Amino acid sequence: MALMIAAERSGAGKTTVTLALLSFLAQHSDRVQSFKVGPDYIDPLFHTAITGRACRNLDPVLTSPTYVQQCWARHCQSADYALVEGVMGVI
Repeated sequence: MALMIAAERSGAGKTTVTLALLSFLAQHSDRVQSFKVGPDYIDPLFHTAITGRACRNLDPVLTSPTYVQQCWARHCQSADYALVEGVMGVI
């Protein structure tokens, strides 16, 4: 199952909702993969602490659309749940 948390601006509560969902999912499965969109260094550390798996970045501006597709496919293979914390314009 894949979920995305996004909002139109910073400060809307994306990280709070994401961390709560990651915590809930991690209590029910040890195979939860998180992803982050955007140049953020702190939130991915929180994701990793909760899930026990490295948070991956899916930002097509910082990387490339091809990298985003390959990263998603590679890291979702071994996950029961995937959760993306996005930003405005992620879709």
